[in-house]
Amino acid sequence: MKKKLKVAIVSSYPPSKRTLSEYGFYLINHFRNKKDDYEMVVVISDELPAGQSFDFQDASVAVEVAEVWDFNRWSNPLRICSAVKKSGADIVLYNMQFLSFGDKKIPAALGLLTPWLTRLSGVPSVVLLHNILERVDLSSAGITDNRLLAKVYNFIGTVLTRIILKANLLAVTIPKYVEVLEEKYNAKNVVLIPHGSFELPPLPSFDLPARPLQVMAFGKFGTYKKVEPMIEAVELIRSRTNLDMEIVVAGTDSPNTPGYLAGVESTYKDVEQLRFTGYVAEEDVPKIFGESTVVVFPYTSTTGSSGVLHQAGSYGKPAIMPNLGDLAMLVKEEVYGGGFFEPDSVESLADAIQKVLENDDYRVILAKQNYFAAASLPMEDLVDWCTLHFQKLLSVHN
Repeated sequence: MKKKLKVAIVSSYPPSKRTLSEYGFYLINHFRNKKDDYEMVVVISDELPAGQSFDFQDASVAVEVAEVWDFNRWSNPLRICSAVKKSGADIVLYNMQFLSFGDKKIPAALGLLTPWLTRLSGVPSVVLLHNILERVDLSSAGITDNRLLAKVYNFIGTVLTRIILKANLLAVTIPKYVEVLEEKYNAKNVVLIPHGSFELPPLPSFDLPARPLQVMAFGKFGTYKKVEPMIEAVELIRSRTNLDMEIVVAGTDSPNTPGYLAGVESTYKDVEQLRFTGYVAEEDVPKIFGESTVVVFPYTSTTGSSGVLHQAGSYGKPAIMPNLGDLAMLVKEEVYGGGFFEPDSVESLADAIQKVLENDDYRVILAKQNYFAAASLPMEDLVDWCTLHFQKLLSVHN
């Protein structure tokens, strides 16, 4: 009988609001349903504020928790390595992106050293990396408009990528990332593990939701995700049609832009039927998506695969997306459907939204296409892919 593994997963997890916590929620719980492969999942998480605690779903694999790291803490690498060794894990998986451990240069960079350090400590390390700097437009993403600084950031990004590649295995979510890493870095330890759909509800009804028609954006806003164009686009549609629409902004500020949504709410306080939900708890996500008519991606740039697109697909919702970067690539490769707009044009966005709202056959076609695209890549299968890679690594390591 094969040995069951004890896996440590370094990730945020709700109620933490740190980056990738939602992805961590589904990833970890899918691991905890693999009782034939795992005896224990050790969650190495960021520290929660006082009064908050984790509430893990019932599953067939036991879980242990070590709250040891925090955003912008310089000692994160030592704390994480210590927790991994203490856990006795066979292997460690990092669910991360470049700013997972901080938005200040030194702690962010130190955090990215951690997979290499755990490997040096004798524990095989796998990184699931959700973005690469080679595919980020630093200006559009709100990082810097200065060309000299952009060159500095790109140089630092190259150095940090080489460090991340010192993990035993680096998994990325988009085929183009594999190509870039193999060509630029001559990497031999990169594999594709697609983002996957968080969960797949039963085939939804594609009937038109109750009025008003909800035009919804979901996520963390303020850097390259700006909701002003969506609000102005709906106002433009209102000026030329009699459609009954509600604008729903579901989510919170990006950690890099605190106060952004409060400012937007103040600026557009006179706009009718405009609702800001604030933080959406996991148990409320199905309701938010279920009530929406269309999901809008008001992005000026992209920095990786899109969890929101996979969620929209899971709930059978049409998407309105900018035709740019990784998002356009993801749509093509995973066969999602959407209405596209030019990211710098409110009128183009309004036209794309209006076409879906006024043409019900078109709306249903997009909704069904997205549902079946999501159904083709459930996260349960992706965890099986991870398991195969773990077993291969451990067979060599042992």
